[in-house]
Amino acid sequence: MIENLLLKIEQYNPQADMEQVIKAHTFAEAAHEGQLRNSGEKYFVHPFNVAMILADLNMDVTTIVAGLLHDVIEDTDVTYEELLLEFNEEVADLVEGVTKLKKLQYKTKQENQAENLRKMVVAMAKDIRVIIIKLADRLHNMRTLEYMSEAKKIEKAQETLEIYTPLAHRLGMSKIKWELEDLSLRYMNPEGYYDLVEKVSKRRKEREAYIQLIIDQLDEKLGELNISRDISGRPKSFYSIYKKMVYQNKSFEQIFDLTAIRVIVDSVKDCYGTLGIVHTMWKPIPGRFKDYIAMPKPNMYQSLHTTVIGPEGEIFEVQIRTWDMHRTAEYGIAAHWKYKEGDVEADNFDEKLTWLGQLLEWQKDFKDPRDFMETLKIDLFTDEVFVFTPMGDVINLPNGSTPIDFAYKVHTAVGNNCVGAKVDGRIVPLDYKLKNGNI
Repeated sequence: MIENLLLKIEQYNPQADMEQVIKAHTFAEAAHEGQLRNSGEKYFVHPFNVAMILADLNMDVTTIVAGLLHDVIEDTDVTYEELLLEFNEEVADLVEGVTKLKKLQYKTKQENQAENLRKMVVAMAKDIRVIIIKLADRLHNMRTLEYMSEAKKIEKAQETLEIYTPLAHRLGMSKIKWELEDLSLRYMNPEGYYDLVEKVSKRRKEREAYIQLIIDQLDEKLGELNISRDISGRPKSFYSIYKKMVYQNKSFEQIFDLTAIRVIVDSVKDCYGTLGIVHTMWKPIPGRFKDYIAMPKPNMYQSLHTTVIGPEGEIFEVQIRTWDMHRTAEYGIAAHWKYKEGDVEADNFDEKLTWLGQLLEWQKDFKDPRDFMETLKIDLFTDEVFVFTPMGDVINLPNGSTPIDFAYKVHTAVGNNCVGAKVDGRIVPLDYKLKNGNI
């Protein structure tokens, strides 16, 4: 079993201290000896799988070691001091950080959830890796949720959607976010989930053939221009399809963009060059171009997005990015937050994660954790709207913003001279509340 973990780490970090990983594996397996999960498996299967998820995220050895050990303080007789002696302060602090997130019990479920949320923010501000381990922990627990009671399944799925997926989103960890969302939907609405799986499966073959046609055509064109590229089709997650059906009141048959084409190139210049090629090959849909390279999302996401009308009149989305942007899109903060032995490298994250500092300040102001939880939920879900200029630039505004706010964000002079507004091609009043995706 450990060979799989070591092999995974070696692929992205050949210099890793494998002895530490082996030592932590042996230590944690012994500590959890005799403990079983609800599935009947040995308990150690869980921390091992958490470590595997962390290795999938290409995390450093210290984080993977802490992942293997993350439950030993809470669920065994092992103490913080023992971890300090056996490993080091960094590992012990990470394990203690994860333990603190779930150790205390409260009178009400709501208060318990709220206080956990408050502790998460504090833990995050101290060391973001505590939350990365916690997200890996939740992901494996969600993967094995079928062994819980029905009530527990729904409770965990709800909690995951309310707390963990928005945190994963804010940290840019879309791979984890998508899987957590799909798993939550599966347990909160099994009928809707499996109905969707069946419908997507029925259309898969024809869809795959169409996407391959697009990939082949685009690959040939980019090859003629000697643009180095990796082109693939990315199916939309079940949860994102479900959300579109619910919030836009659409039937499954009305959802056209079930798959996006992703093009990964070597440079920013090639991103824009590829976009030009895409727009000469297929007709772009007005208002659907988004430049997240020039204006990255707050969670560091960068890509060019465009929606075009392809062969046979089919609509599909194309996402274009560099390899660095791709790593950030998939793994978010985990792709940047490199912890080397005795050295911390953080890619200007003070600026990129200012919201963490703000939340840490806010949590001090709330005596009742439930108030803080509501505030954090608001911040994670509804604090921003993304709107676009006619040129396709992304403007990030607070929720509830109006065309006047938009005008001032573009330039003070534009705001001062603003007498009317057009949103999505129609005239609207100046106090009109802007929505995500408005142009």
